[in-house]
Amino acid sequence: MNRFDSLRHPSRPSTDGAAPGKDGEPSGALSGAGASRRRFLAGSGALTTGLAAAPLLPTAFAPDAQAKETGAPPAVPASASLTKVRLKVNGRVHDLTLDPRVTLLDALREYLGLKGTKKGCDRGQCGACTVLVNGRRINSCLTLALSHDADEIVTIEGVGSATAPHPVQAAFLARDAFQCGYCTPGQICSAIALLDETRAGAASAATPDVRASGPVVLTEDEIRERMSGNICRCGAYVNIVAAIRDVSGRAA
Repeated sequence: MNRFDSLRHPSRPSTDGAAPGKDGEPSGALSGAGASRRRFLAGSGALTTGLAAAPLLPTAFAPDAQAKETGAPPAVPASASLTKVRLKVNGRVHDLTLDPRVTLLDALREYLGLKGTKKGCDRGQCGACTVLVNGRRINSCLTLALSHDADEIVTIEGVGSATAPHPVQAAFLARDAFQCGYCTPGQICSAIALLDETRAGAASAATPDVRASGPVVLTEDEIRERMSGNICRCGAYVNIVAAIRDVSGRAA
């Protein structure tokens, strides 16, 4: 019985076993005998449970305990499944031993220390992890490192330099096409691939005539469509489009 019940039914006798207090009202505390009985029951229950489970503990968490019950082969230790891979990144060859499940993004960041490639959504939706593989842009979070053995991989660290920036990098600086900069490495890698794609005549959903041959004219609609896989949470899209147009105009 809570305090609201006592207000509604002041004459109702207590049914929770509490000892009566002053003026016959329940005191809310157990009697000495009641408290001792509860402590004994709780202690004996815990002891009984522990004794019953003790024989099972040594094997319950053994690596192959489940395999013995189901008849399946024991689990292979993680170290036994490591695989060697050779990644060629920014012109340098790296021999790595990786778990087959490691993505290219994690291999670049965690094993090679190339932190320029960013981990955003880790689902291929934001484009922050964009890198160039054999001249084509990909989301490195969606591909396994093992699938790019001996491929030519270029990250933002391999694009230009502080003293000789790539034309796209220079245009981004000139147009102030970034704010926080988190998505900028992916934006720049994607823009570089975009320019190569249009020079090769690759059409997009915004191309007026997909049957036409030759380089595609980069209108603002073309750029927006082709860069739609790269999200800028700061909203610098206007300046990003302008920077890419500047570079495409100079290239033409």
